[in-house]
Amino acid sequence: MRIITLEEHYTDRRLMEANNSLSIERPPMSPEQQEVMDFLRKRAFPGEQLLDFDKRIAFMDEQKIDMQVLSLTSTVNDGASTEDAKKICRMANDITREHMDEYPGRFGGFATLHLMDPKEAADELRRCVEELGFSGAMLAGRQRGRFYNEAEFLPIFEAAAELGVPVYFHPAFVPREVQETYYLSDAYSYVVGSELSSAGYGWHSEVGIQIARLILSGIFDRFPDLHFISGHWGETIPAFLERMDAILDQDITHLERSFSDYYKEQVYITPSGIMSNDQLEYLVKVMGADHMMYALDYPYVEVGDSYAFLTEANISDEAKELIAHGNAERLMGL
Repeated sequence: MRIITLEEHYTDRRLMEANNSLSIERPPMSPEQQEVMDFLRKRAFPGEQLLDFDKRIAFMDEQKIDMQVLSLTSTVNDGASTEDAKKICRMANDITREHMDEYPGRFGGFATLHLMDPKEAADELRRCVEELGFSGAMLAGRQRGRFYNEAEFLPIFEAAAELGVPVYFHPAFVPREVQETYYLSDAYSYVVGSELSSAGYGWHSEVGIQIARLILSGIFDRFPDLHFISGHWGETIPAFLERMDAILDQDITHLERSFSDYYKEQVYITPSGIMSNDQLEYLVKVMGADHMMYALDYPYVEVGDSYAFLTEANISDEAKELIAHGNAERLMGL
């Protein structure tokens, strides 16, 4: 069975140096923030694996992965100028293409876009798809506190729809005010609150809200050929589709279809390395295998035997083929 995985991160020393060279004043870390950094180092934060493509290929061969779609693990430091952000993102996309050329057939690419000028970002997406052969774009978190349903970001989604490529929404750290209000507490350590606000729960909830806001803004009525991808089993949204239809019905949304119709037709979900048989079986029932794809979140998640997880799952052989490669081939031209 051919395996294609979609949420697979990397970085490059040239990009790290370019980011570090920017003249941005950064406030010193608080003792609590330093405690979080020390905690992450103890967890063996996968720095070298992000850089080392020999290790990446060895991992892919061991896991029987035929192709990864590469995405940059981070883009541009906050505070960068529009021109610097544009330069670094273009550089990142060219480097992604270098890796695709170095290992023919093993890698695809998601475009890295700077969003301070959405029209320029749309042009860069067009370059990535038409000239570099990429299969979509990945957007992370919010853009300087703004969700993507704001009208200024429409050129990016218009370009994706015209090009016939999806947009993958990835988590990012929640804003400081959100972290303080919802996640930090004197009842537990700062490390616990920090982890709760990020990979433990917070950033997943925020990505789910990101997609919900876009659907409710009418994005899919405006661009009926547009598709999104959502990792981590849909970032909590699939479990609430019936509830959202009941509360956010068409009488108040004034959309052409129900919320769940848009979600099930135009959003694809991936596991992002959460290897849960219960969630896999449940979401095949909710979404249908024709709107699910595979992703391991390399190198951030230790996945065990990801090939066996999918090939031995209690779902039909047809569903396995769709999730493993069929949907990615159809949606992304891989």
